[in-house]
Amino acid sequence: MVTKQQILDLVKEYVEEKRSHESWKEGEWVPYSGPVFDSSEYIAAIDSFLDEWLIFGPKGREFEVEFSKHLGKTDGVLVNSGSSANLLMVTAAKKIYKWEDGDKIITPVVCFPTTINPIIQNNLVPVFVDSTLPSLNLDLDQVEEKLKEDPGIKGIVFAHVLGNPPNMDRLMDLVEKYDLVLMEDSCDALGSTYRGQKLGSFGQFSTCSFFPAHHMTMGEGGFVAASVGKGRRLLASLRDWGRACFCNTSKPGNVMEGTACGDRFKTWLPGKPEAVYDHRYVFDEIGYNLKPLELQACMGLEQLKKLPFLDRKRRENHSRLHSIFEKHGKYFHLPEAEPGSDPCWFAFLLTVREDAPFSRQDIVSFLESKKIQTRSYFCGNILAHPAYYPMVEPGTKLEEVYPIADIVTTNSFFMGTYAGLTEDQIVYISKVTDSFFESLNIGARAG
Repeated sequence: MVTKQQILDLVKEYVEEKRSHESWKEGEWVPYSGPVFDSSEYIAAIDSFLDEWLIFGPKGREFEVEFSKHLGKTDGVLVNSGSSANLLMVTAAKKIYKWEDGDKIITPVVCFPTTINPIIQNNLVPVFVDSTLPSLNLDLDQVEEKLKEDPGIKGIVFAHVLGNPPNMDRLMDLVEKYDLVLMEDSCDALGSTYRGQKLGSFGQFSTCSFFPAHHMTMGEGGFVAASVGKGRRLLASLRDWGRACFCNTSKPGNVMEGTACGDRFKTWLPGKPEAVYDHRYVFDEIGYNLKPLELQACMGLEQLKKLPFLDRKRRENHSRLHSIFEKHGKYFHLPEAEPGSDPCWFAFLLTVREDAPFSRQDIVSFLESKKIQTRSYFCGNILAHPAYYPMVEPGTKLEEVYPIADIVTTNSFFMGTYAGLTEDQIVYISKVTDSFFESLNIGARAG
């Protein structure tokens, strides 16, 4: 009979053999992102699968504890995506702080949809502010103006742009002055710090994503970190259908033993007070099903061990790309770290200046024709998109109300910094970039 260990040994041999033959040649795509795995992630996932763990279980809870420590939070929950994490975060905040439908939340108009969608999905009202160049972070002057106009605004949610924060000193002063709930979308900011403090540890809640493009991955996955009262129990309930039972904390996935509260069968139902009912099927909240798989957590625990390496490589690759493009810096708003911050860059951000002799589409098309992947900066101005444009008052000119967002929509893009970028690929990016400017006969004047 084949043993599990023999299977795992063969997995290790297969992955290492495959990796030993992998190489990159000019003419192949230079990806902007991707997972950086060795055999350990595959072994951990398959080991769990062969043990027949499918749903969230002991490794899931172990990951929650370890990752919360990493972020500097008291606790948190693992979910199936970063987008789900944002939904859970805003839903929990609304319940904990007793917000009512129609309450207002500040958010930047330059964003990814699932940063603002939870505001709308929770019947709250987004109050949009523009961004700033070159960082594309939310405009704190406008934030302060909005708060002065309406001190009843309840909270603020935003993403640290590609790992680079806004001025957190000023932001936290505003949060304190106006008694705001800060919800940090840190999906692109794992490993980044501000004055030595990790991003994701400033707000009452923060989120992270483990999509393959991000700093670490488990295929899909996300995390909500909390530092408020019974936040973790509420988050876990909302994640798990609204279930009242909190045994997924003490004994995750274990249905063979008694419950953590010791009162599995009791009169739990206010609508049927005489009925003795199984607490595992009592629901305190109107929740979702946002649970991850156990094997995702197993992969995540292995990725956590690699974070120091993954973070270092992102910073190094960002620095290398900066040196490539600063030769042509007169044509771009180049990325600058917020003073006091140390970003672990999710990507290398470029915004083509409006007076440049080429457009974003010119350089993006050139890079893509040479098989170097690029991405627009997510949505640009989200209100320009079909799903959100109906939110704009008739007659409003978006380019006048949100001028920087308008520039982002037409001129911004980014390239990858992920740890899988090789020296050969970075040299190739440099060669192709220089050839673009040479093709415009402006290379010699670009310095």
